[in-house]
Amino acid sequence: MESKTLEFLRQLIENNNREWFQENRKKYDDAKADLEKLVAYLITEVGKFQDLGNLQIKECIFRINRDIRFSKNKTPYKNHLSAGIGPGGRGSGKIDYYLHIQPDGQSFIGGGMWDTTSEQLARFRQEIDYNADELKKIIEDKTFREFYPHISGESLKTMPKGYAKDHPEIELLKRKQLFFDHRFTDKEVTSKDFGEKVLKGIALLKPYIDYMNYVLYEQPAE
Repeated sequence: MESKTLEFLRQLIENNNREWFQENRKKYDDAKADLEKLVAYLITEVGKFQDLGNLQIKECIFRINRDIRFSKNKTPYKNHLSAGIGPGGRGSGKIDYYLHIQPDGQSFIGGGMWDTTSEQLARFRQEIDYNADELKKIIEDKTFREFYPHISGESLKTMPKGYAKDHPEIELLKRKQLFFDHRFTDKEVTSKDFGEKVLKGIALLKPYIDYMNYVLYEQPAE
């Protein structure tokens, strides 16, 4: 990524209003083009080990405009650029690889269980109760955890109904969200090999994303 992309985002954070944005539209267009270049590279390279179909760049890029209809925060623009890479792109409805570009060390690659229905959570917990080893083998792998040390998301304060309080997988069963991310410094984001680092993160994350998509969306109903 270009250093001027991060600089645009810094300026946007300080001037998050429509007047400034329109006056600096060219800077945004350049930043978006910079992200599109990276996404194009990732689509090509990820496509070598995962079928992405006929995925287009525009299907991956998230809009920078915020939906402020139900938010107390009325600033019109996001303070970051982002993309969702996976079969069908950001609108697939399934879990994808999420790329987030934000200055001051807030950039990351990540993915995981986040916006789930009660039915999907039930399926996840049933799978953990039946066979937690399959998931644990993935997320407790040394190489995986070294790259993905951060785990985000909410957990229940008490055990979900139907499971014993002394269940050996109590922490996983309490999970409502389970998102892993690897964060990048600004220096890494603007380095020549940033795309390769993101690609490494995607390759490491793939078994977990495949597992979660199967359990939440593809597993045949009993």
